[in-house]
Amino acid sequence: MPSASVNGIDINYSDSGGEGPAVVLSHGYLMDSTMFDDQVAALVPEYRVITWDERGHGGTAASTPFSYWDSADDVLGLLDHLGIDQAVLGGMSQGGFLSLRAALRSPDRVRALVLIDSQAGLENPALVPAYEEMEQTWLEHGPEPVQDVVATIILGPADGPVAWQPWFTKWAAADREELRLAFRCLMDRDDLTGRLGEIGCPALVLHGTADAAIPMERAEALVDGLPGATTFVQIDGGSHASNMSHPDQVNAAMLEFLSSIP
Repeated sequence: MPSASVNGIDINYSDSGGEGPAVVLSHGYLMDSTMFDDQVAALVPEYRVITWDERGHGGTAASTPFSYWDSADDVLGLLDHLGIDQAVLGGMSQGGFLSLRAALRSPDRVRALVLIDSQAGLENPALVPAYEEMEQTWLEHGPEPVQDVVATIILGPADGPVAWQPWFTKWAAADREELRLAFRCLMDRDDLTGRLGEIGCPALVLHGTADAAIPMERAEALVDGLPGATTFVQIDGGSHASNMSHPDQVNAAMLEFLSSIP
């Protein structure tokens, strides 16, 4: 993958190229740009599709604390690097968190949003202690003691269509200090719920009915808070990574939405 020097870091990214409208896809926590392989295959060549590894994930390193506002600046800086004035920003979970912030930071750069299993608010306080405990176990002993639980939350049941082992291999090789920084970004983020009314671009909200990380009511709150033309699609049986567990449903909805954008 090529890299771009943006905001003092080197971002790993892929760019399908072409003359079509630009769509940038941002991955979720503990994932990387490859989680969108099915979406890239479906959107190209009609669209120019860019995927990238966010700080502390895949081939993009993190050495200092950062926030999703920094990640929003990263994706906007990547657009600058590629000479793209305006793009559709799509993101799964934390990819949606940073895409919302990019739309607030530079509304003129964001043509539309595609928010997959994401939300505007914070983690459920009742679940925070369990997440913190799993993180500490991972930092002290590696991912193996908790990876089955983590994979179930993100990818869905082991007997589903998404294979766990490739992600276990990536997690085992990941730098634990970078993971700590990414986890703190996730857990310490600010609540955007009160600012959703400032985002006027069209949006597609996709949410798996079997999402074990973000409940459906958070997606509904996202839809209710966005003032622009918003399309809401529930992915029947979809996991937290519904674009991976149910790519056909997600791809069809994305293609229909993208074709409707003025």
